[in-house]
Amino acid sequence: MDENIFEFENEAGFVQDREDLLALLKMRFDSIPTGVVEAIYQINSLDDLERLILVAANAPTFKIFLEELEEGQGSFRIMGERFNPIETTTDRGGMNGKE
Repeated sequence: MDENIFEFENEAGFVQDREDLLALLKMRFDSIPTGVVEAIYQINSLDDLERLILVAANAPTFKIFLEELEEGQGSFRIMGERFNPIETTTDRGGMNGKE
């Protein structure tokens, strides 16, 4: 019985982290391609979802987020100017890296 409760709580954590990640991406980068939503729902590691939440909060462009999403499991290199959320208008283009 206790195992079922733990499993339910774990699944609820996945649902909440996925929804948090999607909401953050929508706030930062407007629309999200269907393929990205599907890729996020395929993630079965809470650590990876939490890493991507940090990436989404700090990546200055959607392209950088996509690169990190494609890195897969175990990647954790959120450092340097590449993840400066303040950097919105640079050589990368206009606001949030959009031309």
